[in-house]
Amino acid sequence: MIQFELETDRSLFQGAMQFAQAQIRTFVDEEPDVYPIHTESGRWKHSDAAWSVWCDGFLPGMMWIFQKYAGPGSPESDRWMDLAVRYSKPLEERKFDRDSHDLGFLFLPTYLRWYGITGRPEVRQTMIQAGQTLAERFQDPGGYLRSVAADNSIYIDIMMNVSLIFYAARETGDRVLRDIAVKHSLTTRKVLVRGDGSVAHEGIFDIETGEFLHQTTQQGVRADSCWARGLAWAIYGFTISHEYSRDPRFLETAGACADFFITHAGPDGMPSWDFNAPADTRKLVDTSAAAITAAALLRLCRLVSDPMKGHFYFSTAVRILRTLCDKYLAKGTDGWQGIVKGGVYHMHKNLGVNESVIWGDYYFVEALDMALRQMRS
Repeated sequence: MIQFELETDRSLFQGAMQFAQAQIRTFVDEEPDVYPIHTESGRWKHSDAAWSVWCDGFLPGMMWIFQKYAGPGSPESDRWMDLAVRYSKPLEERKFDRDSHDLGFLFLPTYLRWYGITGRPEVRQTMIQAGQTLAERFQDPGGYLRSVAADNSIYIDIMMNVSLIFYAARETGDRVLRDIAVKHSLTTRKVLVRGDGSVAHEGIFDIETGEFLHQTTQQGVRADSCWARGLAWAIYGFTISHEYSRDPRFLETAGACADFFITHAGPDGMPSWDFNAPADTRKLVDTSAAAITAAALLRLCRLVSDPMKGHFYFSTAVRILRTLCDKYLAKGTDGWQGIVKGGVYHMHKNLGVNESVIWGDYYFVEALDMALRQMRS
């Protein structure tokens, strides 16, 4: 019975991966050199202005995954390699971007994978420079990387970017960089993660003294709510911080956040866009938060010491992916360019609500790839 379910899931996930590749191929043929953020009525290219530029790494990131998935030396692999390089190269100038806390979202899906495949030293150097640039956002009073909102602000999202600094520290042996990454992770753990494993989106400090003042939010329901995508960022981010630092506190935090997600998501693994959403929007799920969490759990399951807990995290990730494939895949929806429906970008700005969002598609593809590899091992 278990073997039958494994084969069924493998077949389902392989089909979803093929569909994802077909969607990306069609899009880049129809709209070359466009870096999408969210769809509008299923279409990536639309009239809504991009109010923040943090997503350009996700489309080429999927291309790098497809290149490796196709297998070395195949014509399909070569085609994806050409596209991945073409869409990754324009990001290089952002390695000096001191105005963004999201450099990890740009370079981890792209240049990190690029270097892993080719070993090109200039690609590695781009990663190192981007990590050094991001570290310049560190506020010593308070011990955190400041968000784009203000110098006194910290976002839970930054946990997804701090591993870029960990990477630069490891590659250069720079202990100052490593200390910045560790301190930011510890500060986030202290001020944004609550005792039950839920998280706040944003925290505010006294810029002069570094004293933490209060939690607040930009995208959640309210300051004391738990915005689903923020929780997903926390699960993934603390997992990666543990991978780099081997600090058990980060593993403990990742597990606490994962357990909150699993406990409060629906039976199919889908979370409401905010776990404290009011009644009128409570049934609106965010599939991107689910996809991020699936990818995070597939990393976390191999790090926890309890094999039963590890199997539970793996099984939960598979259940989430199964739901995304069965209920939310855009397959069969005429004219829909995204891969996964049901994502939520920004509720308050009414952007990308119940649409495809490019990070949701990316982490869905990443999770599919990891699940399929773990099923083979």
